[in-house]
Amino acid sequence: MTEPELWRDLTDPRRATTRGDLELGLKEPEFENLDIPERFGPVTVRVDDHKIKRFAFTQDDFHPWHLEASPFDGRRVAHAALLGNDLVQLFTTVYAASRVVGLHTEEQIWFDSPVFLGEAVTLTGTYTEAYERRGQGYVVMEATAVGEDGRSILRHRGVEILRTRPGDVAGRGSAAAAPAERRVTGDVPANAAPFDPSHPAIGQALPTLAKTITVEQAAVFSRVGEYVRNIHNDLDVAQAGGLTVPIVQGQQQYGVLAEMLTRAFGADWFTDGWLRAKFLTTVDVHEPIEAGGVVTGVTDGRVELDVWVRRADGALSAAGWASGPARLNHNSRGMALQNNLPRKGSQ
Repeated sequence: MTEPELWRDLTDPRRATTRGDLELGLKEPEFENLDIPERFGPVTVRVDDHKIKRFAFTQDDFHPWHLEASPFDGRRVAHAALLGNDLVQLFTTVYAASRVVGLHTEEQIWFDSPVFLGEAVTLTGTYTEAYERRGQGYVVMEATAVGEDGRSILRHRGVEILRTRPGDVAGRGSAAAAPAERRVTGDVPANAAPFDPSHPAIGQALPTLAKTITVEQAAVFSRVGEYVRNIHNDLDVAQAGGLTVPIVQGQQQYGVLAEMLTRAFGADWFTDGWLRAKFLTTVDVHEPIEAGGVVTGVTDGRVELDVWVRRADGALSAAGWASGPARLNHNSRGMALQNNLPRKGSQ
C-alpha cells in the first residue's frame, strides 16, 4: 500500500469527502483555554508548484525566481514569506480555526534559507507567553520551519489577540511602538537617494511597492481552500465582527513588505534578512496600499531600515523595522530585483 500524498497545507481539504465537521474535537479559541507553554506540530507540508503559484496569485508577485529559476543553483525557490502564514496558523491544529475572531498584532521573522520547489518542510511552534492589555488577551507564538536536510528556513515570533470583536479594536493604535522602540513615521527625506545595497547610506529610500489586494486574493491567502471561515474570507463572519467587509490579514501585508525587501536585497534576503512589523490599522479588501522603507543605519556590514505599509487615506496600516546584509562588493549572488521585475499581473 502506497503512502498517502504529503499535502501542501496544514490540513488536507480532501478530508471533507469522508468527514462532517472538519474541526470536531478542537479547542475553543478562548484566552481562558490557553496552556502556557503549549506546543503545536510537528506538521510537514510540501512546497509544491501549486503552493508557490497560489502564493504568487495572492501577493501579485510573479517573479521568475519563483516560477522559473533562481540564483540558488538555478532551482525554483518559494517567496521569502510563503511559509509565514503556515507558522501563524499552526495553533489551528489544536484550536478551531473557523471560530477564531482575532487580530494579528505583531510579526517577526528571521530568514535563514530559501525553500525549494518540491521540498517537504516541517513546522513546529509553541505558545510561550500570554498576557492581558487594555481588556484584550494576547498570546505569543514562537515557531520554526525546517527543511528536509535539517536546516533552518524561517524562525517566527508572532503576537495575536486570540478572540475579540475586530470592529471595536481595529485602528485604535493598540500595536503602536513601545517607548524603547524607534517610532516609524513613514516619512522619506526630501530628495532621498534610491537604496543602493552596494553603497548603503542613511536616508536612502526603497522603491515603493503598490498593491490592491482583492477579496479573491485575501480569501485564498486566508485558507478558504481548507474550508476555513474567518473575517478575511467570509463577508458574514466579517460583518458579525463589526467590520463592513473582509479585511486583509496582517500576515498578507507582511508578505508585501517581504517582497519589497527581496527586491532591495536580492538573494541575500533569503539567507540573512530580518523583518519585524506591527499592525496598526485594518485594510479592507480592494483598498489600495503602498509599502515603503528608508535606511536608518549602516553598521557592521548590515543595513537597518524603517518600513511601513500605508493606506490610501494616508494612515499607516503596518509599521516595522528590518535589516539585511550590506552588499559591499559586486560579486554577491544577491543581485537586487528592482530592475528585473515583471510588470504587474505578468508571468
